[in-house]
Amino acid sequence: MLYSVKGELIHLEPRVAVISCGGVGFRCQITMNTARQMPAIGAQTMLYTIMNVREDAIELFGFADQNELQSFKQLTAISGVGPKVGISILSELSPERVAMAVATGDYKALTKAAGVGPKLAQRIVLELKDKVAAITAAGGVDIPAAGAVSASTNAAQAVDALTVLGFTAGEASAAVGKLDSALPVETLVRDALKMLARRG
Repeated sequence: MLYSVKGELIHLEPRVAVISCGGVGFRCQITMNTARQMPAIGAQTMLYTIMNVREDAIELFGFADQNELQSFKQLTAISGVGPKVGISILSELSPERVAMAVATGDYKALTKAAGVGPKLAQRIVLELKDKVAAITAAGGVDIPAAGAVSASTNAAQAVDALTVLGFTAGEASAAVGKLDSALPVETLVRDALKMLARRG
């Protein structure tokens, strides 16, 4: 399985990037979010990748960062969400916005993506929310009151969103606990991500 490709960007269109590595051009299907982060043709770049093997095709999907890759993996693990729908969702919404939609139960945000109707959007929110709950329970995490986190607060929703993005409940609650819980959920997620990235 290919983990990433790094090399010269030799072709770019809205949903496709071709990167030349060792004389081989790797055609990666990409999201619009990743496309906006691509450098000029001829520049060096890197994409995190995942390969999808079907009976009639082998497809390579590329992502600008690991948050987007993680979100794609979680989305496509849901019944009814294939790679094309996963790419469509992540072209409309950043991984952070997908996580926010799940954490807040805002399935309508997902229906902005082509190929996602209300029923599928509700299933995505339900299944990812269940995974967040399972991860939190399995970790035996009891979020401290010092972080002012309860089931109805912005901080709790931010912790849920970070967990959807692949952080453990402990990591997420520790980062959010250092912030002002009165901040909007989106701000909490963004600032916590910056802290977690610096630590990594």
